[in-house]
Amino acid sequence: MKQMKNPGSRRAFIKASALGLGVIGSAPSALASATAYLSDPFITAPDAETKPPASDIAVWFTNQKQRFAAGPPIPWQPASATVSNDSVRVIEANKFQDILGFGGCFSDAACYVIDQLHAPAREQLLHEMFHPSAMGLSVNRTCIGAADSAAMLYSYDEGEPDPELKRFSIEHDREYILPLLRQVREINPDTFYFSSPWSPPGWMKWNKSMLGGSMSRQYLSSYAQYFLKFLQAYAAEGVPIQAITTQNEIDTDQHGQMPACTWSQECDMEFIIDHLGPLFEKTNTSTKIWILDHNFVYWGRVISELDDPDFRRYANSVAWHAYTGDPSMISKVHAAHPDAEMYYTEGSTDYNDPHYQDDWTKWSKTYTDVLNNWCRAAVAWNMATDEHGKPNIGPYPCGGILIINPHTQEVIRSGQYWALAHFSRTIRRGARRFESQSQAPNLGHVAFVNPGGQKVLILTNLGAARSVQVNHGLNLATVPLEENSIATLVWK
Repeated sequence: MKQMKNPGSRRAFIKASALGLGVIGSAPSALASATAYLSDPFITAPDAETKPPASDIAVWFTNQKQRFAAGPPIPWQPASATVSNDSVRVIEANKFQDILGFGGCFSDAACYVIDQLHAPAREQLLHEMFHPSAMGLSVNRTCIGAADSAAMLYSYDEGEPDPELKRFSIEHDREYILPLLRQVREINPDTFYFSSPWSPPGWMKWNKSMLGGSMSRQYLSSYAQYFLKFLQAYAAEGVPIQAITTQNEIDTDQHGQMPACTWSQECDMEFIIDHLGPLFEKTNTSTKIWILDHNFVYWGRVISELDDPDFRRYANSVAWHAYTGDPSMISKVHAAHPDAEMYYTEGSTDYNDPHYQDDWTKWSKTYTDVLNNWCRAAVAWNMATDEHGKPNIGPYPCGGILIINPHTQEVIRSGQYWALAHFSRTIRRGARRFESQSQAPNLGHVAFVNPGGQKVLILTNLGAARSVQVNHGLNLATVPLEENSIATLVWK
């Protein structure tokens, strides 16, 4: 690994990021505005609009009584001298990252259970989930070989060592994975696919197994070719992959209980700098390389890797999971490397959790937090499992966005599904996040402007029922929120 450049400068960036503000690294006016608001919540921002918005607010609610249900339009009124303690201020002039989209993972398990639906029900469900006029999930993950949520353990080249990959084949995926991926792309041509391996083929690792263990450096060149062959084979099947992560959860072997692989930072950097990056460059492969694909607590590792310009030449995007750490750690990386792109790529439900169907505020708060900390996408784990969390060859009770019972054909929508709906149904690709501020307790908030100028504000109420005042320049609107509820507001 190369020596880190400008460590003093990096420490200054990290110290600045401890403020925990989503505006760090943006224009100075954004930081000044946020600082002023925190000291005086009644201040009017210097860029406040004086004209009323061009439309009333269209609003959709999810609570114990309704699921993404339209409420009556909410009118704007001139701002009053008295500002509610339960208030949110939006400042459209202060814009941040653009948005790629939302989605979930087409694991082997998810594709298997979706394939078990009868054709009419399957067609209806796929339209509901992916068509742009419906939920419009458009950033979706696939697995390079078996994950833990799979019907069997497999890679594309298992057996004795095969450095030249003469045995490579994606035959396993042709039965129900590739047909589903093609169908989803037909339903939504703007679908962005990215793919992740849970393990290299077993012979590439020291323990000679896909279960746990670590990568053997002698096969780094072969593994780079493995990625290239996967991308070429999928493209030939009509499923181009726009990005890959080099390893799902790069710093855990999951105690050898499931497909997994640990990579030291040195080995990871060597693989990308000396093998994968140059191979993609030589073959004009446009697929992007995303790094980490693991928890927020690894932010220091990410900064150290991105500090190396040779590494950053090939990989300048980071994939994050939320199982340990805090989303504000993403902003530490953004402060050090503001040109790096951030993506939230996995968050899993528990299929036997008693709140599986009504934990929408938990997930809405998660998506709000990662988006407020620079992520361009928010992606769930499994699209679907059966009623027992199967197929699953791992130790964890992972659920899906949906539970599909292959025997009764029943489809159950999770709280995570309804949280995703509040984002994916209203935020368009290319939307820009803009500043929202609040001191109200137990209230999540994140705001966007879509291409064409439509504004979206998503409020997540984790407290008791209340009315929240939205302040937009010299105008305000009052939004009623039930306990444990989400509201998506849209206006022009």
